[in-house]
Amino acid sequence: MEQTNLDTWKTTLTGEALLFGLLGKVLYQDLDKAWLEMLIHEDVFAEVPFGAEQTEVSRGLELLSRWSDENRKGISEDEFKAIKQDHLHLFIGIDKVLAPVWESVYFSEKRLVFQEQTMQVREWFSRFGLQAERLNREPDDHLGLELSFIAHLASLAMQAIDSDDKEIFEKTLQAQCNFLQEHLLRWGPVWAKLVKQEATTDFYRGIAHLVHGSLQEIAETLQIEMPKEVRL
Repeated sequence: MEQTNLDTWKTTLTGEALLFGLLGKVLYQDLDKAWLEMLIHEDVFAEVPFGAEQTEVSRGLELLSRWSDENRKGISEDEFKAIKQDHLHLFIGIDKVLAPVWESVYFSEKRLVFQEQTMQVREWFSRFGLQAERLNREPDDHLGLELSFIAHLASLAMQAIDSDDKEIFEKTLQAQCNFLQEHLLRWGPVWAKLVKQEATTDFYRGIAHLVHGSLQEIAETLQIEMPKEVRL
């Protein structure tokens, strides 16, 4: 393992872990006003550690920076209500879920959850020592969990570099490639396009652009040919 290449990989993997970890948390955890205000206070959306050259990422940062500036003095009750309403319409649904956050829905004619993809993702998590937080109560193939899984694999690869373990390093990079090809790249961009089309807040439009751009960047980084996207 050449040191120059390792230093480059470590920088890349650190950026992956930070960005995918953040996006996973934003999309999976319950909405929390204080946490959103912390993101604004710490200027989290001023720049990104991964994919900064991607047009989608730049657009996401533009929207999220504008949203942050508008709420710099605190998120008003009206703004928080708007974000919660956007979340409800996009991901939970009134008459129809506009942008489902579970992979299985994209591969089921009846838009069902807990399907084959859910079990496949559960197996992937288990293989690397993880288990969905709400096991059997919510599908494992939640977009937030899948993004967080990529962050986890990036962290394992960084640990392998520190331990000078070439075998584990290559194993985790290959796992990223396989998981992305089999799962996240097949439906994540479709989800992002739906949110960009249907969202009513800069916050969720910005997050969708970041997700889309980060997936494009990791595909380029790992030299993955983008799989054919599913049609919902």
